[in-house]
Amino acid sequence: MQEKISSKEKKMKIAVLTDSSAYLTKEQQEQYHIDVVPIPLIWGDKTYYDLVDISYEDFYQKIETATDLPTTSQPSLGQITEFVDDYVANGYTDVIILPLSSGISSSYQNLVAYAQEEDRIKIHPFDCHTTCAGLADCAILAARLVAAGADVDLIMHDLEDLRKTIGVRFLVDNLAHLKRTGRLSNAATFIGTLLHITPILAMDVQKTGHISAIAKERQYKRAYRHIQEDFDRLTKDKDYPIHATIFDADNPKRGDEWFKDYQEKFPQDDFDRSIIGPVVGVHCGKNTIAIIWCRNLDSYFDQDGKPITGINSAEVGEKFA
Repeated sequence: MQEKISSKEKKMKIAVLTDSSAYLTKEQQEQYHIDVVPIPLIWGDKTYYDLVDISYEDFYQKIETATDLPTTSQPSLGQITEFVDDYVANGYTDVIILPLSSGISSSYQNLVAYAQEEDRIKIHPFDCHTTCAGLADCAILAARLVAAGADVDLIMHDLEDLRKTIGVRFLVDNLAHLKRTGRLSNAATFIGTLLHITPILAMDVQKTGHISAIAKERQYKRAYRHIQEDFDRLTKDKDYPIHATIFDADNPKRGDEWFKDYQEKFPQDDFDRSIIGPVVGVHCGKNTIAIIWCRNLDSYFDQDGKPITGINSAEVGEKFA
């Protein structure tokens, strides 16, 4: 039987920091008190910071006509230290940092090393094995738990639990960007078969956080149906409610069509909309469309908004769920 956490006053003061690949809105950042470090994007001899120096719209306009294509870096140690200095100055004892997946970036490994060297504050890196809306869900859960008085142990436990329930499926116009930037783990075995094929991609959230092409269909409509059947199969009969986000790379018409169709076909689930911003768009390209789903964050709290202990969701049970 699940129990509520102790109501005794916590001595911890906990901050939550993620990176810009979560694509949290300004309203979400302010509502949940989540700090965001922008990821650098290198384009020729210029460095842009994700959604700071280059907007969502400008990025996708520029990438369509550019002859030289951009790459991405990771937030520098200096960027992270600026946040940590501010937390220390304001009396924080702990900070939970959630970077994009270690399967597509070295940010998490670098944060682990940094945490071992920093002795002014306890740094708790968490690898969500995902990005975009999945990373946003993890950051929001952590922040809501902080606001509700949970300690670090419970927050990290619930983040691990949430990760068990995350599934990802997406479609790209082609695999050229993922191949170019080295983010497709099985590119060598898949690229040669792609003539007139729509590849279906996933992130291995339960294991490594890598991106792989897991199936292929002859038409976009068949690929869409394949993804929707995967969603149905992997979410039905769960003993927890489902939250899902549809998000797109500058193709809001297609994203809205997905959103409306999923709402109609799965009325028992909760759906939201988001974007694939510049740094992630570098790797997947314009018109990418995706769905990420997970356990509904509200189910980690009781009816009074207090955190619940003892939650243990079942593993999704499939390598690329």
